[in-house]
Amino acid sequence: MNIILTILDTFFLVFAIGIFSYYFWLAVVSAKELIRSYYHNRNANYDAIISSPFAPSITVIAPAYNESISIVQNIKALLTLYYPNFEIVVVNDGSKDDTLEKAIEAYDLEKVTYVVDYKIPCNEIRGVYKSTKRAFNNLTVVDKVNGGKADALNSGINIAKGDYFISIDVDSIIDPYALQKMIKPFLEEPHKRVIATGGVIGIVNSCKIEDGQILKIDVPNNMWARFQVVEYNRAFLMGRLAWARLDGLLLISGALGLFDKEVAIGCGGYYTKTVGEDMELVVRMRKYMADRKLEYKVGYVPDPLCWTEVPTTLKILGSQRNRWTRGTIDTLFLHKELFLNPKYGFMGMVSYPFWALFEWLAPIIELIGIIYFAIIAIFGSPNWSFFLVVMLLVYAFSLTFSTYAILYDLLMYNRYKKKRMIIKLLVTSWLEPIIYHPMVLYWAIRGNWDYFIKKKKNWGTMVRVGFAEKK
Repeated sequence: MNIILTILDTFFLVFAIGIFSYYFWLAVVSAKELIRSYYHNRNANYDAIISSPFAPSITVIAPAYNESISIVQNIKALLTLYYPNFEIVVVNDGSKDDTLEKAIEAYDLEKVTYVVDYKIPCNEIRGVYKSTKRAFNNLTVVDKVNGGKADALNSGINIAKGDYFISIDVDSIIDPYALQKMIKPFLEEPHKRVIATGGVIGIVNSCKIEDGQILKIDVPNNMWARFQVVEYNRAFLMGRLAWARLDGLLLISGALGLFDKEVAIGCGGYYTKTVGEDMELVVRMRKYMADRKLEYKVGYVPDPLCWTEVPTTLKILGSQRNRWTRGTIDTLFLHKELFLNPKYGFMGMVSYPFWALFEWLAPIIELIGIIYFAIIAIFGSPNWSFFLVVMLLVYAFSLTFSTYAILYDLLMYNRYKKKRMIIKLLVTSWLEPIIYHPMVLYWAIRGNWDYFIKKKKNWGTMVRVGFAEKK
């Protein structure tokens, strides 16, 4: 029995050291990349892209399902993008409300004759709409039979005329300069083909919005949304930035991602039988290039280029995190041949194992650790002094990591300009390990349960307040 306890104690200790080292490593790499990006952007000439007649063509694809509350404002925001050669394709994925009717009325749309080339399988496209006004000649609205977000994106790719396409959530607000910033990595890489690039996602809750533009950035009033601000800062400014620098990024957020259309079509487009289509596409595109022994790169722009509404209730937030967990598991299992496979280089030997261990298995191991300690506390004689020291160290590490993420954002972008905003975020980071993290752990465990036991496959619901309410 003592041997078993010693083995378990050693395992949890090694895992704790491993996860601390992992996050410290990401923090160091991301800090170096932020500094490099800062000096690089100071000399970047984005005006050259805007004025160039040779700028690559981009199609902005925005799936919409029951977005009646904000569809008009969403499209208005997309129309304000600064880029010389782009089109907007809004895909009405069989909405049950009046999403399509509101778009038709607001932008004077009429159904046109259009022969669809189904390069990627998708549900039937019932109609293609164009505006009668020249001011909206780059806007196309597609009406199709409902098939889910991935299927809607595939239909948008079939319609797209651009060499590249950017997939966004229609409820998001994109920075007006996002396209020129996101296309830059594709133009700058001399030796490798850039197949995709992502950007930082900001949280729009409680921001002041008018005519599809953010006039004033503020920290969310809702507590759960504030926790997500801290969480997003860590994920986008530290985690994903570091993985991109190491050329091991496996996930580009579905809220904002720019892709090489030819490669996306070549590997079959979005996989419609998963709820993690954003991660799965990136992994499959990387596999597609590696299998053909083609040099490639997945880029990342460490700028807040997109703002999205996040859940403000535990029910909707839990549903979202449950889906994220199931999507991660699904992608890992769909591409299990990557695990420690030298054929796939850094992705197979480092990215995939780390993602499996720290993104999927970490909550399970944490739960086992909690149960293990509870058993020891009830039936054994735990070393309470050691336990308290370890808990304080974990709390201090979490707080330090979150504080650095807030500091990174403050120094690089200064999005939250007032002292009260920074104080709010710091207080939120102090409370996060106590209040928010246990909830995230619970939702992750439920995600595993629903995936393996209940075989749950549905997307879930996301109730939106709508931008008009954020004044």
